[in-house]
Amino acid sequence: MKGKRKLALSAAALIAVSIAVIVFTQGAQPAGAADYRRGSTGGAVGQIQRKLSEWGYYSGAADGIYGRGTEDAVKRFQSKNGLRADGIAGAATLKALGISAASAPTAQSNDAALLARLISAEARGEPYRGQVAVGAVVLNRVEHPSFPNTISGVIYQSGAFSCIDDGQFDEPVADSAYAAARDALNGVDPAGGAIYYFNPVTATSKWIWSRPLILVIGNHRFCA
Repeated sequence: MKGKRKLALSAAALIAVSIAVIVFTQGAQPAGAADYRRGSTGGAVGQIQRKLSEWGYYSGAADGIYGRGTEDAVKRFQSKNGLRADGIAGAATLKALGISAASAPTAQSNDAALLARLISAEARGEPYRGQVAVGAVVLNRVEHPSFPNTISGVIYQSGAFSCIDDGQFDEPVADSAYAAARDALNGVDPAGGAIYYFNPVTATSKWIWSRPLILVIGNHRFCA
């Protein structure tokens, strides 16, 4: 009986180890593997953009920001190369582009550049103080429990900023927007803690008018 019991325990242990190996093998990602998608920033995104440009799929700047232009270029590349055209640069897409997943630069936060692009798209032509205030609203949302807790999460939150969908986000970034982004990141908040702003001339939401007004800068009303 003891011999049979030991044999049964050994078999069970062997099965458990085999299952663990299978699960690990199937679920593990190769070292260095990463997915890059709309909202990603950093050196790896810039490398993807340069490769897409070399292949003739991308004509924008290699600015390290995975915006709609980069996403569309990735989709075109994927479609032409028999890959799932989802706009996400995963391991298979990186390999097809000639980028080693293991050697690709680690995705790094490029918050200043991403914030500057949003400021430029939303507040181009506004007073400099108003541009900084728009950046401050993004950062105030990051700290607010009702919004995503990253800059990219706030900016790409569905329906949060019209510039993401109307093409303004992909326009060249105004020089002043970079300075405004740096000021906002350094804690300058002309918006007085506002988490909303809108232009009363172009606003289509009746709800936004219910938000308590903090102050007006240029064409924007900043609200709590």
